[in-house]
Amino acid sequence: GSRSEPAKVVDIRIDTSAERKPISPYIYGSNQELDATVTAKRFGGNRTTGYNWENNFSNAGSDWLHYSDTYLLEDGGVPKGEWSTPASVVTTFHDKALSKNVPYTLITLQAAGYVSADGNGPVSQEETAPSSRWKEVKFEKGAPFSLTPDTEDDYVYMDEFVNYLVNKYGNASTPTGIKGYSIDNQPALWSHTHPRIHPDNVTAKELIEKSVALSKAVKKVDPYAEIFGPALYGFAAYETLQSAPDWGTEGEGYRWFIDYYLDKMKKASDEEGKRLLDVLDVHWYPEARGGGERICFGADPRNIETNKARLQAPRTLWDPTYIEDSWIGQWKKDFLPILPNLLDSIEKYYPGTKLAITEYDYGGGNHITGGIAQADVLGIFGKYGVYLATFWGDASNNYTEAGINLYTNYDGKGGKFGDTSVKCETSDIEVSSAYASIVGEDDSKLHIILLNKNYDQPTTFNFSIDSSKNYTIGNVWAFDRGSSNITQRTPIVNIKDNTFTYTVPALTACHIVLEAAEP
Repeated sequence: GSRSEPAKVVDIRIDTSAERKPISPYIYGSNQELDATVTAKRFGGNRTTGYNWENNFSNAGSDWLHYSDTYLLEDGGVPKGEWSTPASVVTTFHDKALSKNVPYTLITLQAAGYVSADGNGPVSQEETAPSSRWKEVKFEKGAPFSLTPDTEDDYVYMDEFVNYLVNKYGNASTPTGIKGYSIDNQPALWSHTHPRIHPDNVTAKELIEKSVALSKAVKKVDPYAEIFGPALYGFAAYETLQSAPDWGTEGEGYRWFIDYYLDKMKKASDEEGKRLLDVLDVHWYPEARGGGERICFGADPRNIETNKARLQAPRTLWDPTYIEDSWIGQWKKDFLPILPNLLDSIEKYYPGTKLAITEYDYGGGNHITGGIAQADVLGIFGKYGVYLATFWGDASNNYTEAGINLYTNYDGKGGKFGDTSVKCETSDIEVSSAYASIVGEDDSKLHIILLNKNYDQPTTFNFSIDSSKNYTIGNVWAFDRGSSNITQRTPIVNIKDNTFTYTVPALTACHIVLEAAEP
């Protein structure tokens, strides 16, 4: 439309005493080193499945010629002198997180069966495990642990790995301890990504047996550590574990694999007398399309239809009225919106289990729509009680970083969104998103994330706030299509009886901080 059209008018209603619930501090996380203030770091991805903690070699699998090499050492910036130090890939990773005061580190453990024996390049099909190119993974050593593991034997032990880390950092209950361990990575794709390690398709039964055994082994060494699983790569894994060979029989009576997994993990936990799964862990790369491209891979910022689809795609996480343009939107409506379905499964089969999204990316990281989608998704994660989330994507995506910093460091001085979500509704979910929070139980400061998703037009927002406090001023920080830098904007001064009007330019993401008068 032409720029002279009147701004769209949207109503935002907030009630600071309604729907109060904690926002997990760990949802603002990342897998890569970002130029942003993050609250969780995950050591994960395809490379971690074949990682040998004793010698630090790993294997690329089908991503790159089944190469066994020193990639994780180089990529992780491990000092040359420490390349042969056990677990130095992981300790360097955790040390970096600690140096940046990141409160939660999640480390992937190996469960597919074998890890790299060497760094000698491509592994041929003839050398598929078991062969001299691989060491067999055992979850429990059944003998005294060593801090200098035997690299000449045929085995690598997971409990010895965890013991090494606990010895160095303390257990998960300490400030420096590693907080969580993931049961490998994307098991439904092992036979595709790592056919030299696990040539056969994983079975549902195998994944449960391995998850139970590995969890028991970890918790014997560190009873405070949280276990994450099963790190499912996407929808076909959620539904049938990628058509697992035994799903037809094992899956009988279950709506989807996620229900089966939760049910089996609960039964095993009840039998063991302790919780063996703390966090249900899935990956979510949106399949939503626009302008002929999938939003998380659409690299051309000039494709306006892709950009517009990206702005709406977060609604698939929560909005029952929204149907995205994708095979999931078309055929899998019974499982949408995704977060309420995951949370319902937890409630039904293993109450008390937390939810993590340890890989996600809405694309457009160098475009304003990527920044707005990122900020929208973090607002949704907070409101719906996701426990931990870690972005996976290009570390040079400055708009993605802005979307995170809008919550974790909006003023460049460590200013952050509140930790208690409160009721906040917008009259137009297509044009806008809005999230509100307070700090603890104190509503003398009210934080509002306000996103104008209108592509061409400013939007005028009419705010009405129900609160015991009387707000007198609002300071505003924002980023927009002009720059991913978050800068201070025109303040809100004309507040009357907790109502005010504020106009936001097209494609702008705001963090508003309302402050009450001193009593």
